[in-house]
Amino acid sequence: MAYEALKVRLTSENPHDREKYLAGKYEFINQTLQDALAWSYIHDIPGFETFEKIEPVNKGWSDDKKYYTETADGRRMLLRVSDISEHDRKKMEYEMMRKIAAHGIPMSNPVDFGMCNEGKSVYTLSTWIDGEDAEVTLKRMSEAEQYNLGIKAGKLLHKIHAIPAPNEISDWQKRYFVVIDERINAYLTEGIPFEESKIVLKYLENNRDLLNNRPQCFLHGDYHEGNLMVNPDGELFVIDWLDEGFGNHGDPWHDFTFGENDYYSTGLLYGYFGGEPPKEFRDVHTYYMFTKALTSIVWMKYHKPDELQENINWNELNARLIKEGHLPLTKWYLKDLYIQWIDGLPYKLKLPFDFSFLCKYGKVFKVFDDQDSGNICFGCEIDGEKYFVKFASAPTEQYNGKPEDAIARLKATLPVYQSLSHPNLIEFVKSEEIGGGFAMVFKWVGGECMGRMYPQSHKKFMQSDTNTKIAIFRDILSFFEYTASQRFLAVDFYDSNIMYDFAQRKTTVCDIDSFRKMPCVNDMGRMWGSSRFMSPEEFTLGAPLDEITNVYTLGAAAFAFFANYDRSPENWLLNKRTYAVASKAISDNPNYRQQSIKQFIDQWE
Repeated sequence: MAYEALKVRLTSENPHDREKYLAGKYEFINQTLQDALAWSYIHDIPGFETFEKIEPVNKGWSDDKKYYTETADGRRMLLRVSDISEHDRKKMEYEMMRKIAAHGIPMSNPVDFGMCNEGKSVYTLSTWIDGEDAEVTLKRMSEAEQYNLGIKAGKLLHKIHAIPAPNEISDWQKRYFVVIDERINAYLTEGIPFEESKIVLKYLENNRDLLNNRPQCFLHGDYHEGNLMVNPDGELFVIDWLDEGFGNHGDPWHDFTFGENDYYSTGLLYGYFGGEPPKEFRDVHTYYMFTKALTSIVWMKYHKPDELQENINWNELNARLIKEGHLPLTKWYLKDLYIQWIDGLPYKLKLPFDFSFLCKYGKVFKVFDDQDSGNICFGCEIDGEKYFVKFASAPTEQYNGKPEDAIARLKATLPVYQSLSHPNLIEFVKSEEIGGGFAMVFKWVGGECMGRMYPQSHKKFMQSDTNTKIAIFRDILSFFEYTASQRFLAVDFYDSNIMYDFAQRKTTVCDIDSFRKMPCVNDMGRMWGSSRFMSPEEFTLGAPLDEITNVYTLGAAAFAFFANYDRSPENWLLNKRTYAVASKAISDNPNYRQQSIKQFIDQWE
């Protein structure tokens, strides 16, 4: 059936197909050749005639050719094709996968193994896993959710390590250095010198005893976020098992790889060890990490030359850490992080805190724990109604002040919400002292936040069409005009205060806690807010703050909406006249700006 699909594609009488061919002939021909090449590799795989769909999978560092396949009876599989020289190693990996699957490890289960391409290649078929890489999923998660995923990954790795090594296996230290000494020698003869490489080599030689009497178990071989899949239900699956030259058995601590996500990595350790890792782990892992960095240089030189300099930089950093007497793990390990759960949702704190009082507002379905204000916020639902609860007193992770100060600041916002009521402002419901602190309750607002601290929502916001952006900006103008009429100054207003429900086409302004009654002066120096939206007077102690200050805020917001925060005319989406209006609004000298919100709106419209 695959051959028939190729034939149809090349000989189609459909005008659309012909136009597509002519319009993108090079891309089309290249793809056709890739398809034909793929099929030439795999046409003699048993059951190939049942493959209704074959799509390349371009992921990973290996030289394997990978394809998503779908058969006539609905089976979906991952096909890997390797050179025949890899036969013995691939066969060992396949048998190893069968052994692991028998232990109930969530993974891509092996289906078939054999030779193809008329004996020139070897193939492996395994079940397909729906979902996406954990490293992709992590980018959309809150920090507490990242930590929680790390917990799951740590528990899964511990389960893998429960598979014992063979009784007859020889001592790990001896086996390890048989491989590593050969790789170090390869570095000495073929590697790229880097600054103070002798320090790393001396460290590796002087600390070999760290590996004395290490236990052994089954190893994954390449356990990191890119080799974990998260399915739509949030379950983790492990993929891409690798034999690093040790027969997939060895010291369990050799299996740890840490990326750039501190919360995930910290959770990985806590999930694996059931708490804080022992100091011995830090020493042993450091040895493995320094060894891997050094011995990767030669491999990078021949296989990934474009990434070689990054590896050299890594080794130079390791040399500096050794000189300073630091363990690399301590630079990212979040020792003081405390995670609690409520209604199945994780959130981070500095210390435990009793949130049992939240049941008064219903079931928690969302937590916002990244604020540096001393507040933590929850989405709660009760009797079909949803609410947003802002609470001060808990030891939030990013707040360094006193709980009583956070409470006082939140109470001080009460007159602001009681005085302002606008169709585009989040609706205030009530406030009360509860749980040893102070809570303010609002009607829940759905939608996406423009703030860049929420990457996925921000991206959707910025990719919306120009007419939608104009409508949202007009809502912001209306709110600012109302705020000025009530003699309030919008302090700490920036993109994270703006939400938009794309389904309901409704703009909502939230978090106006720092708004002040005018007239007022700058009594802080640098005031609250995002620098991109703040006028010069908001950085100047004693400077008067008035409606003209908010004219600057609106001008900055215009550039955020219509020029992706850039203030050059080349990136402006609208006409020259609106650009001139926005540019005038962000003048450093208040006297050069529009002298009221209304004047800005009149000129803008």
